[in-house]
Amino acid sequence: MRTTPYAFDETRTPSAAGEPGAVEDGGRKGGLRTALGGLTTRGRSFLAAGLAAAVCAYVLGQGDLLRVGLLLAVLPLVCVTVLYRTRYRVTGTRRLSPSRVPAGAEARVHLRMENVSRLPTGLLMLQDRVPYVLGPRPRFVLDRVESGGRREVSYRVRSDLRGRYPLGPLQLRLSDPFGMCELTRSFSAYDTLVVIPRTVPLPALRLAGEASGYGDGRQRSLALAGEDDIIPRGYRHGDDLRRVHWRSTARHGELMVRREEQPQRARCTVLLDTRQIGYQGAGPDSAFEWAVSGAASALVHMLERGFAVRLLTDDGNAVPGEGTDGYAGSTQESADSAGLMLDTLAVVGHSDGGGLSRAHDVLRGGNEGLLIAFFGDLDEEQTAVAARMRQRAGAGVAFVLDSAAWADEESAAGAADDRLRRLRESGWTAVPVEPGDELPELWQLAGGMRTDTPSAPSGGPNGFPGGWS
Repeated sequence: MRTTPYAFDETRTPSAAGEPGAVEDGGRKGGLRTALGGLTTRGRSFLAAGLAAAVCAYVLGQGDLLRVGLLLAVLPLVCVTVLYRTRYRVTGTRRLSPSRVPAGAEARVHLRMENVSRLPTGLLMLQDRVPYVLGPRPRFVLDRVESGGRREVSYRVRSDLRGRYPLGPLQLRLSDPFGMCELTRSFSAYDTLVVIPRTVPLPALRLAGEASGYGDGRQRSLALAGEDDIIPRGYRHGDDLRRVHWRSTARHGELMVRREEQPQRARCTVLLDTRQIGYQGAGPDSAFEWAVSGAASALVHMLERGFAVRLLTDDGNAVPGEGTDGYAGSTQESADSAGLMLDTLAVVGHSDGGGLSRAHDVLRGGNEGLLIAFFGDLDEEQTAVAARMRQRAGAGVAFVLDSAAWADEESAAGAADDRLRRLRESGWTAVPVEPGDELPELWQLAGGMRTDTPSAPSGGPNGFPGGWS
């Protein structure tokens, strides 16, 4: 939920809310000519009828008709002058609930207007600017708002396309009671709605050759290398007396205890191939969008399992980036890291097609943990690079998309099978992704593609060799 206050002041004076928003076209910018340009069809008709009646009265010498014509012509001009000189001080608040939504989900935008001047307002039409992909532009008509009064309205937005979409600025259309003139004023403040990729829950699997994030089989980073290398600390209230290190206690003259063992989070890298040459087609149902959604689901799932996760693209960019070797930090930071990675995936696009070499250079040998990759079409060169990547991770699973099949085009099935075979020979658990496949089922399938014992046959379930190891 996000709240942004802003203010509109027809007199160009500071807002009572203390946070004035710049008015795009100003309270008096353009002068009276701008105000006259706000005449409605009714106002122009009255003005034209009055002028015509005045001319006819002059020609015919009819004094009564002249008075009627002057009344008709003066009425819209009086409305313009009154509306132009009216002192309005209006503040507004926009609240997004929530400010980050998955593609296809709805968010609600709440608008609250408050009249902070001493005079009541006239008829107001409230309009918020939204991109066309979020739906029609919302418009609301607000009746007379008394001094200190508030009006609250809301509308819904929805997008099937991920991205960052600006909401605003808000526009107010002021109108006189007779409907003769309308003036439009705009705030300068706006908010941003982030539409992240769809994520799906994945089954929890015990990955072969990989310890879980926390719990059984986790690695521990000890603060000691041996009995003589212990680095104790002073005793604190509540410490277990069984952890007292008596040799250090005798040396320092005070109670000293062994340092607690520090758990080291298992690592996972989610690699997303964004090469434009690797995908065909566009739109919410394209192969590239499936890969983006799959990467988002994988990183959220691994964070929930307690892994330290980072997002890596083929151009070598890693998220969250600096800190903790580029991985998501402590448990307290996991939510922020997940939000940062999902925000990155919300706007990720195709790369320049430079290949997977830059991502290969980012991976370091022997300390990468689990590597989960979402690949597009791979030629022989990129298949070789992907095979070398597997040697730099403790375990690896690859979801390989044949974008030609997604685009309803004929694909070279033999070449695709050869690429999968080479990936499996290099140690990848390679899973082909066809149109209509769901990630949870493929995830379960990949978890079953493992050899639990050394005597297990080389071909796993469904004929796939190897496993997540």
